[in-house]
Amino acid sequence: MSDRNKKAVVLLSGGLDSATAMAMAADEGFEVYAMSFNYGQRHSAELDCASEQANKTAKEHKVVEIDLRAFGGSALTDDIEVPKHNSTDDLSDEIPVTYVPARNTIFLSYALAWAEVLGADDVFIGVNALDYSGYPDCRPEFIEAFEAMANLATVVGVQGRKLTIHTPLIALTKAEIIKRGLELGVDYAKTTSCYDPAPDGRSCGHCDSCLLRRKGFSDIGETDPRKYVGERNE
Repeated sequence: MSDRNKKAVVLLSGGLDSATAMAMAADEGFEVYAMSFNYGQRHSAELDCASEQANKTAKEHKVVEIDLRAFGGSALTDDIEVPKHNSTDDLSDEIPVTYVPARNTIFLSYALAWAEVLGADDVFIGVNALDYSGYPDCRPEFIEAFEAMANLATVVGVQGRKLTIHTPLIALTKAEIIKRGLELGVDYAKTTSCYDPAPDGRSCGHCDSCLLRRKGFSDIGETDPRKYVGERNE
């Protein structure tokens, strides 16, 4: 099979990073099968963005329903306040309460299952180990370990075909991610990064994710097209 005919499952949250990762997969010639999750997250507005992005790029888009609120333990899935700050300088090196226990392990497991059914040997995930919130399941060591497990746990792996988990953003700054996405035509107005959006979907502007996103745009001299609470240009 030629590269131009390869299938890839892309984990698509509706955020900036995953939209860029999907655009990069398509640019590399993969036929994109996007997978999103309605997992009880308080920022479920991201699913609307995921749908818009997938409609533009993906061959198929699945939204999987799981309820991680059953476990809680995160500000995204439990009655825990999302931390707010005024600057990225205020962000701590500690793992924040917005970390959802085992989330990427769960998401990649679903992606692995769909990839095996599709006959796809490639999975893309937009994790990042530089400008991120310190989540343990965004590290290269985790991805390498999961890929090794995946090739032991599947029929295709046992038969000698190798599943590859692509992390095209893992060593990029947020500014570099945005720059690459703009080159590929990603419409960032149709992405959201906010952990605690307003009821109308506008971003809070002060959670870790909003701050890192806005700094990324600022670093390359671009204006973030996302609407934020309290801005005059809403």
